[in-house]
Amino acid sequence: MSELHAPSLATLREVADDPVSYAQQWKQTHERPVVGSFPMNFPSEIVHAAGALPVIVQESKTPITEGRSMLAEFYCGYTRSVADQAAIGELDVFDAFVAADHCVQLLGAVDAIRYTRPEKPVHFAQFTSAMDDTWSKPRVDNRIEDLRGDIEGVTGIVVTPERLSHSIRAFNVNRRLLRTFYDLRRSGRARITASEMQLLVKSSMVMDIEEHTAVLQTLSNHLPIRDHAPDDLVRLHLSGHFCHAPKPEILDVIEESGGLVVDDDLYTGFRYISTDVPEIGDPFEALSTWYMQRNINAPCPTRVTSKVDWDTYLLDSLSVSRSVGVVVLMAKFCEPHMLYYPELRKALEQNGIPSLLIETEHEGIPVETLRTKMETFVERIRRQGAPVPA
Repeated sequence: MSELHAPSLATLREVADDPVSYAQQWKQTHERPVVGSFPMNFPSEIVHAAGALPVIVQESKTPITEGRSMLAEFYCGYTRSVADQAAIGELDVFDAFVAADHCVQLLGAVDAIRYTRPEKPVHFAQFTSAMDDTWSKPRVDNRIEDLRGDIEGVTGIVVTPERLSHSIRAFNVNRRLLRTFYDLRRSGRARITASEMQLLVKSSMVMDIEEHTAVLQTLSNHLPIRDHAPDDLVRLHLSGHFCHAPKPEILDVIEESGGLVVDDDLYTGFRYISTDVPEIGDPFEALSTWYMQRNINAPCPTRVTSKVDWDTYLLDSLSVSRSVGVVVLMAKFCEPHMLYYPELRKALEQNGIPSLLIETEHEGIPVETLRTKMETFVERIRRQGAPVPA
């Protein structure tokens, strides 16, 4: 049974389950534009500062129909869903679309929007993926300045340093509050399920940020805190899913099988909230600093840097959370994840950390088959007595 405040949790679930309806209601109430963005590194603060609602476009629950003819079947479920939503009009609430990242598949989804909805502005500011070069940050600075002009053109509001600084503070407050839930979950002093934690983060990608923070504060005020962590469940770390949310039923089966998810590096999880934007200095340059720094705090295989790597970061995270196993959630046809996974698995094996790979897709996976795999995985950890990472 959930320990989170039921009315507040229901509010967040409604938004996370139907982001388009929330965006439509917000647009009617405020009479301001709604701007859709895509994973993983778009700075929503700049849209907020322009008086619009920034919404990260989510994968739809509906089966893919019209979009099936627009993208090949080897595109990931998220991008095929985005193309389908564009084709059937589910994305019509958005006044414009913006992107700061790309993979080949996401480019295809964006092209599908351009093709099916040519009247919708689509602004693409590709942030550099090379993080260590002297020109990396100046190039991102320039891209952010380009985005500023594009978004001002959509909203009709000039993004002044004062407005952007206010938005940065609002988003930082939200991220910090979400991280307190993570800290409590890692310590074991609060019981927050994997699907609930995803709900908290995913809804923050859609809701007005001040409204979301108010709901989080209510949740925090009503959250029961334990003196000690329970020790009867196998502590697990969820890893992967860079762009979209795993289906809740997958997360529920993981914990119903005897696992206790205490940490993650999911996009709709800690990866999204890992890094605050600096509140001192030029706020526009602060956004590019945030972009560079978040790859240090939660490294991604889509970025090139010599300062940190994902497998070392993951091992360090396991040590902090005292996780004894890793469940890797890989979206089918996610090329960056597929290419890096052998290195990740090698690092886990060398350190004696059990892991289980679960490949996910838009159409879903057999729940009972997953349950059998998870129960076997948890039992294997219990029998081996996997050590807590040092």
